[in-house]
Amino acid sequence: MGALRTPREKWVEEGLRALAAGGVDAVRVEALAKALGVTKGGFYGYFADRDALLTAMLDAWERESVDDVVDRVEREGGDARNKVRLAGQLTFSSDRLLPIDLAIREWARRDHTVADRLRRVDNKRMQLARDAIGTFCTDPDEVEARALLAFCTAIGSHFLAADHPGRTRAPVIARAADIILDVPHGNPGA
Repeated sequence: MGALRTPREKWVEEGLRALAAGGVDAVRVEALAKALGVTKGGFYGYFADRDALLTAMLDAWERESVDDVVDRVEREGGDARNKVRLAGQLTFSSDRLLPIDLAIREWARRDHTVADRLRRVDNKRMQLARDAIGTFCTDPDEVEARALLAFCTAIGSHFLAADHPGRTRAPVIARAADIILDVPHGNPGA
């Protein structure tokens, strides 16, 4: 009886873990096989080459960070403001998705194909924000500005090194979200 093959999804998952930890250069077939405790021969039963794995990784990231997020937000319901908050939390506060997302942003700086994929994903995310914000804000210029601010806050907060005197980062970001979502001060979660 032959050895059980490592499922394709495990190769993709290990590739995403390596990407998040060390960038695209860390995604190497031999290193992935070692991490999975298998020989690299099984890899070629699923993927023609490393590029095919990288494409499968991008597909999995896009599905998880857009389609799965949209599905969960719709399942959990709530008003538009709660949907925007939940989508941001699922994507940019996630211990799993955030490091992958940041690694893909870095990779996109050097690879135009990845940059095109990132643009498509970010456009979908921005449209979700526009749609939600548009339920309580009718000025299209303000909708666009609020969606941009929401997105920049979600991503940029991970790169910002500044202190917030007398405060920790989380409540400052929460208040920024309230401002973007037009929630009056002292009425969080409204």
